[in-house]
Amino acid sequence: MISVDEALTTVLRVAGRLEPVTVPLHEAVGLVLAEDVRAPDPLPPYRASVKDGYAVIASDGPGEYPLITESRAGNDGVDVMIIPGTVAYVTTGGPIPDGADAVVQVEDTEQVNDTSDGLRRVRILGRVSQGLDIRPVGCDIEKDTVVLKLGELIGNSETGLLATVGATMVKVYPRPTVAVLSTGDELVDPTTKHLNRGQIRDSNRAMLLASSIQERCKVVDLGIAHDREEDLERIMDTALSSGVDILLTSGGVSMGDRDFVKPYLGKKGTLHFNRVLMKPGKPLTFAELTSKSENQNCAKQVLAFGLPGNPVSCLVCFHLFVVPAIRHLSGWPNPHLQSVQARISRPLKTDTARPEFHHAILKWELNDGSGNPGFVAQSTGHQMSSRLLSMKSANAFLELPASGGILPHGTSVRAILISDISKFFASEIPASVSMHMKADSHDTIVNVAVLTVSDTVASGSGPDRSGPRAVSVVNASSEILGGARVVATAVVPDEVDRIKDVLQRWSDVDKVDLILTLGGTGFTPRDVTPEATKSLIEKETPGLMLVMMQESLKVTPFAALSRAVAGIRGSTLIINMPGNPNAVAECMEALTPVLKHALKQLRGDKREKHPRHVPHAEAAPTDTWERSFKMASSSTDCSCSH
Repeated sequence: MISVDEALTTVLRVAGRLEPVTVPLHEAVGLVLAEDVRAPDPLPPYRASVKDGYAVIASDGPGEYPLITESRAGNDGVDVMIIPGTVAYVTTGGPIPDGADAVVQVEDTEQVNDTSDGLRRVRILGRVSQGLDIRPVGCDIEKDTVVLKLGELIGNSETGLLATVGATMVKVYPRPTVAVLSTGDELVDPTTKHLNRGQIRDSNRAMLLASSIQERCKVVDLGIAHDREEDLERIMDTALSSGVDILLTSGGVSMGDRDFVKPYLGKKGTLHFNRVLMKPGKPLTFAELTSKSENQNCAKQVLAFGLPGNPVSCLVCFHLFVVPAIRHLSGWPNPHLQSVQARISRPLKTDTARPEFHHAILKWELNDGSGNPGFVAQSTGHQMSSRLLSMKSANAFLELPASGGILPHGTSVRAILISDISKFFASEIPASVSMHMKADSHDTIVNVAVLTVSDTVASGSGPDRSGPRAVSVVNASSEILGGARVVATAVVPDEVDRIKDVLQRWSDVDKVDLILTLGGTGFTPRDVTPEATKSLIEKETPGLMLVMMQESLKVTPFAALSRAVAGIRGSTLIINMPGNPNAVAECMEALTPVLKHALKQLRGDKREKHPRHVPHAEAAPTDTWERSFKMASSSTDCSCSH
């Protein structure tokens, strides 16, 4: 057996880049440039105005001037020269007339109504410097500048840049054509309704075809080959003559007496390796074949991967070896999968002999267990090479060393990214990023952040029970609040500076609407949440605390010991909540009827008027208040941590 690194090095050494092709610009998105692209002319190609205004001679200064010409965007030039004592009207992007050396924006001018001499006049109100609001020729792109280099991946912005320089046909590396074949007498098509004894539906072929399409490859479905040598050879010979670049088979590469894939690859080409020191995926086979179709004048290289038959092993090998091969053929300068360091959320047992690639869900958290922001990896559960459920939702492989021991909770390991991880960021990354990833309007959705303040939780000595409870309460109250979502969560120890840092960032940078802090509001020396909050808020809101106190006193007299505060910073409302999970739910239930009104006022909604005052004797309790009262009355949790 060879190591994973040796195997991947061999694959990339053997693989050669595909021959470049020239395609129309709209077909180049997602492909890699095969040559440098230069600008044939400067941008802008003429002196252009930055704003709507008047082209002037800066030394003329303020005063009234006749308007002798206009220059609008789209004009091919202005044949009237500006001389001292005259000006020209220009629009954004319009050419600057010869003689002018500055632009005065419209806001700094006034129209003169006197046109007795037949000329329109304008009053320049201030002095400007030479070059003001003029884009010189080539200030964006100089002629012959390399705007994109060989090896750059073409995305949306690159497409716009190519169009700007007139590159409507682009030389790129194509994506490879991938042929996929499943082998095994036990396999039947997934459309099969009823399975006979010993049959299973073929999942690998669908999975590999989908994975190849996701890598933007062309695909060829070769179907299922039964465990007969002549059937396998016939199908694979046909595939080789069809011009494919990569041949993927699953199954038939182990030690069985009907495993014919490995002998076929050895007979048709160069077999580079057939076992890799890894778990799962040990029987991976890689060979270099040559093919020559009827339409080809020369032999063509084909990369053949004999992938294991177990579905988890099959997909692991596809990601670790086939994806880098696809990228290398497609011209990527660095075809390797990205990786990050992540801390594991629970202890993991390692194999005694082979490094393991363990399916996991990677998330970004403001506290990764070490007190710092970072990636946290959650195992997808029991891992077996045949257990498809362990692949569900996984976005990373954890590379676990072959030690035979147990990696403790919080151990940092290498995590190899295998899919887009942005959807796993929604409530963990800073809200400024999270909100940009949402399509909802900030004007209609209440963005909430939840901060758990606890030495115990921050050190990893105990679980965070209050944070998840607060998130669920916010979600349950979403409709009452007019639409609410939790866009950020964090855990910090009972330290004033750490609390202030998070509150200030969420308020000033991320501009969340509502921040709920949980815990740290009592009498113990480490309870400092109110002090941190008071140092930041600009206005206190004692009425909210009164509502919470009244509700909490229904449950426990120790609620009188709370020092919690609430207040406004900018357009953000900050409320100190208790640390007890049940108390969080009770207090939120009590506050919900007024929060929607309060948050609308904070946003400056003048239409949100105070509701009509109803005398207490006439007021009937709302359903929300009734539910809150019943909930508080029935609660049995009277902990002093309320």
